[in-house]
Amino acid sequence: MRDPYSVLGVKRSAGQEEIKAAWRSLAKAVHPDQNHDDPLATVRFTEAGRAYDLLRDPDKRSRYDRQQREAEMRRMEQMRRQQAERKARSEPPRAGNEDAEDMIARIFGVDSRNAQADAGAQPRPQPQQQQAQPNAAPAQDARKAADETDEAAATQVAAPGATLISAILRRIRGSRAKMEKAPDLVTDVSVSVEDILNKVRPTIETPEGQTIRIPIGAGTTDGQVIRLKEAGYRMEGLRRGDVVATVRITPGRFRVDGFDLKIDLPITIENAVLGCETTIEGPLGPLPVTVPEWSGSDQAIRIPGEGLIMENGERGDLIAEIRLLLWDKPDARMVDLMRSQREGLYL
Repeated sequence: MRDPYSVLGVKRSAGQEEIKAAWRSLAKAVHPDQNHDDPLATVRFTEAGRAYDLLRDPDKRSRYDRQQREAEMRRMEQMRRQQAERKARSEPPRAGNEDAEDMIARIFGVDSRNAQADAGAQPRPQPQQQQAQPNAAPAQDARKAADETDEAAATQVAAPGATLISAILRRIRGSRAKMEKAPDLVTDVSVSVEDILNKVRPTIETPEGQTIRIPIGAGTTDGQVIRLKEAGYRMEGLRRGDVVATVRITPGRFRVDGFDLKIDLPITIENAVLGCETTIEGPLGPLPVTVPEWSGSDQAIRIPGEGLIMENGERGDLIAEIRLLLWDKPDARMVDLMRSQREGLYL
């Protein structure tokens, strides 16, 4: 089901009178009797009724608001964590007294000398000592020769550095991280047992205003997590996030236990003692039930194949839990019988 506040068109702070007025106005507008040509009128009318049923009940409304706040907090925490990780990866390392080669070794976890060896760099040649000539050159020619020797040595030293940089670039290009994903849209969707059996697809609304239908079918039960790939938040430069929807079955006639459904079966004392034939209202219609003799409130009647649908196509069971029910008015004979049983008297 979509956000009930959005369905009724009211703010989250709306009071009960405003909610009731919005419901009445919407119910008149979308009522099937007023929209014979609209095949979706019944769906919209049902959706509006469920939204009003949730918001008019203080307990249901409070529980729904709390679940939405918790989901929003989880989403924001996930966004903050991912932004912090991206910031940590994008910040350049602080440079201290280390030189460029030591910095590279720290980043990549390798020694710069090893990187030079991998790149085919040659060890730095040592300048040869010049032998003394019998005829010395003038001082100016000597200084010029010394400058040329230093320039050649500097060129030989720079060559391994250039090779090292090329190797680093190849390493970076080869280990470039894949494009990151935007945060997932984490939310809860409320459905009834009948919605699941009828495969009604609830909807959610993204922050961009897009309406997304959540597929409900075989294998769906309370707490089921449904992930829709690349249907969540959009962020520039990032792959779109997913929608992560947790199914919450709204309270109703049935209690959900996995894929089994539980329902109360009230019976009178005489029927509990003598047994009887009765009917219960199952999820898809009335079902006959045989109550055995001497059935107490600790007993249950299992009706196979009337529960929720599993992934393999099979269905869980419907479990009718017996609840003893007294008459509307006291029965004098039953009171005398129970008193005699308690006090040890036999009629």
